[in-house]
Amino acid sequence: MLPSTATKMILRRRTEAPNPHSFAEEISDYDDACCQKCGSGDFPAKMLLCDKCDKGFHLFCLTPILVSVPKGSWFCPSCSNHKTPKSFPLVQTKIVDFFRIQRTPELAQKLSQDNLRKRKRVTSLVMSKKRRKLLPFSPTDDPKRRLQQMASLATALRASGTEFSNELIYVPGMAPRSANQAALEKGGMQVLSKEDTETLNLCKLMMSKGECPPLMVVYDPKEGFTVQADRFIKDLTMITEYVGDVDYLKNRENDDGDSTMTLLHAANPSQSLVVCPYKHGNIARFINGINNHTAEGRKKQNLKCVRYNVNGECRVLLIANRHISKGERLYYDYNGYEHEYPTEHFV
Repeated sequence: MLPSTATKMILRRRTEAPNPHSFAEEISDYDDACCQKCGSGDFPAKMLLCDKCDKGFHLFCLTPILVSVPKGSWFCPSCSNHKTPKSFPLVQTKIVDFFRIQRTPELAQKLSQDNLRKRKRVTSLVMSKKRRKLLPFSPTDDPKRRLQQMASLATALRASGTEFSNELIYVPGMAPRSANQAALEKGGMQVLSKEDTETLNLCKLMMSKGECPPLMVVYDPKEGFTVQADRFIKDLTMITEYVGDVDYLKNRENDDGDSTMTLLHAANPSQSLVVCPYKHGNIARFINGINNHTAEGRKKQNLKCVRYNVNGECRVLLIANRHISKGERLYYDYNGYEHEYPTEHFV
């Protein structure tokens, strides 16, 4: 793998982190490396060297494409003998334990009845001409299919070494919960309405009881883990919240992770926060980004990533921005207003 100085050159992510400084002199020794895929020695700052055979590969020539240097050692396809991740066992007790689901048949029946009433009430609000309201997702009716959906997510989380969490995590030594203040947002942050907050809470409640969004995580040889709709999803449906460990951006400017998400863009840069889903996370981590440099790439976008003020705290939600067909993969634009995430090589 390239040395840490070159790692900093490659680093880009979904944050407001400043552009890295130039490290051309430090990586001059690697300028003669050629990519084993395309044969070119161009773009040395985007070249990975295998930690076993020292052969070079462009980040964008690999399948799936890498957008940043992976954590730890990296081995080329020949040396890694990479195979499709082992599927999580389709055993209800194991899946319930993995997602820490606790419910009895009585609770499940009551939940379904309560959800039906709340969904009808929320759906009726969508018909209002004043403002369109967010919709809660509709879980798949078949409980066996829901187990398959959860097993697909468990497979991806286990393969990536991530513990499931559906909440923002505040770890000692990182940003405390008291730092997550929407009032600090530069220019102000839009407030999630009372009705939409109820929808968010309903979605959280459903997931805690094992009624997950109708999504399947699949492994694609070009895109890696990716998420697809397992049933029709209506426009403005709330898909999930982007969660993980909360930290100050200043502590993550040289982080080599590729899924860091802006949480708070503060007027005072030292107060800006990011979500880091590497140790704790949910299905949001596996939803891919569009290539926003092409018309075809932009057409694939079917989700929007929106930051909201929810009871005074910053939250990041992924919401359907159009109707999504069953089997369609989910995509959103990794670049908000910062336009710093490199998507030109995305599929």
